[in-house]
Amino acid sequence: MVDRVRAHWPEYLAEAAGLGLFMIAAGAFASIIHHPASPVRLAVADPVARRGLMGLAMGLTAVALIYSPLGGRSGAHINPATTLTFLRLGRVHPADAAAYIAAQFAGGLAGIAVAAALLSPWIAGVNYVATVPGMWGQVAAFGGELVITYVLMTVVLRVSNHRRLSRYTGLAVGCMVAVYITVEDPVSGMSMNPARSFGPALLAGTAGTLWIYFLAPPLGMLLAAETYVRTRGLSRVFCAKLHHHSAHRCIFRCRFHEIGGS
Repeated sequence: MVDRVRAHWPEYLAEAAGLGLFMIAAGAFASIIHHPASPVRLAVADPVARRGLMGLAMGLTAVALIYSPLGGRSGAHINPATTLTFLRLGRVHPADAAAYIAAQFAGGLAGIAVAAALLSPWIAGVNYVATVPGMWGQVAAFGGELVITYVLMTVVLRVSNHRRLSRYTGLAVGCMVAVYITVEDPVSGMSMNPARSFGPALLAGTAGTLWIYFLAPPLGMLLAAETYVRTRGLSRVFCAKLHHHSAHRCIFRCRFHEIGGS
């Protein structure tokens, strides 16, 4: 197991870097779009339109990371819930899963720390991009996170395990991130990711609601995986990479070469 971890450190580093860059982008775009003194905030009065701009920015960020060399190397999970789901589906070795999750939390913390240093004091004006429950409370936020992660993982499994569609998995994820930020953000803050929510909660003092973002996303994705297995079969899960069309090696329990037509 030690040898495996030592051999796969480039993938772990790429995974940490991916979430770190995502957090820096989230802090930068939130400061530009949502800070009370931002020219964009002053020019775009409609909160739905501002969320649409934020959704577009973060959706494109997700697409760029998935198709980047970093995403090609790591598989672009950048989310402990995603890694746990593919562990349950048998496509990730337990040692790699543990290392990925550690890397994701480390990358998320490093990314928001860099964003806080570079974007001070503006990032404080957007609450360090912390994900917090909306006006409907914690139960609604938990339900919102459960639903959006269930749908996201359902789409990922359907698209990534289809021979013709698999190369578009990153685009599907980016579109869903954009829509979710635009529509669902007022309910839960739109996290879908424990490692994304952890660092901002520490900086913003909102750790009291972290349980939502630690429990609901993994539960939603695992339920989606269970549904997929019961309807399509475990044999129809070929790999844990979100973008397999690259020259980088695959460290997962990969059967992508066996993928069929649907």
